[in-house]
Amino acid sequence: MENYTMEGRTYRYYGQEAPLYPFGYGLSYTTFRYRDLVLSPPVLPVCANLSVSVVLENTGPRDSEEVVQLYLRWEQSSVPVPRWQLVAFRRVAVLAGRETKLSFQVLAEQRAVWVQDWRLEPGTFTLFAGGQQPGQKTRVPSEVLSARFSVTGTARPLRGC
Repeated sequence: MENYTMEGRTYRYYGQEAPLYPFGYGLSYTTFRYRDLVLSPPVLPVCANLSVSVVLENTGPRDSEEVVQLYLRWEQSSVPVPRWQLVAFRRVAVLAGRETKLSFQVLAEQRAVWVQDWRLEPGTFTLFAGGQQPGQKTRVPSEVLSARFSVTGTARPLRGC
């Protein structure tokens, strides 16, 4: 095998066509609301990590669990990248009518792209937080929040950070 790209070989690279059962697909016995997605800092150096927080509220009548998912999208990259990439997830139990604030770290290495070596590039990125993949069509509504952040500096090998 000489072509190691994943383009055309996995749903992550299939243009706008979504998979039949994406990661996190399923039903819940309650409803959840996401709010207050905060990225810190909104502009970071190429080797820095990103802190993320989001508030999850159980707006339904039953205690339940939700799988909170974070996805990253490169707005521009020097090489082909997935439409979005799962960078964190956590199963959280939330009592009916209650809310919880969750914190995550998105490591610099999770933004790396393969260009003969793992490389970090400056640019604009979008982070999605919710109970499903961005743009997923389901019978049960689930919010997916999004926020942009920028990476400054010059491109460099990941091992150089």
